[in-house]
Amino acid sequence: MILPTKHLPQERALLTVGGALLAHLELPITVSALWQRVSGAVSPAPTFDWFVLALDLLHALGAVELRDGLLVRGTGHAEAVA
Repeated sequence: MILPTKHLPQERALLTVGGALLAHLELPITVSALWQRVSGAVSPAPTFDWFVLALDLLHALGAVELRDGLLVRGTGHAEAVA
């Protein structure tokens, strides 16, 4: 699911979808605006649930953060959970 496998093509792997999300995240943007941008520009377009899973993965990795209702690129450091 995170990486491509025999049964999951590369373009559907969460890391690939996450990379596409990061490519469209140059400036702070709302989640819905990012969805509209990515769903119209990425081929094949991810489903909304796959989009959300990719965002969750990017957040867990520290690659994106939510600040004042806007998605921004993260510092790249995932915080340890105590």
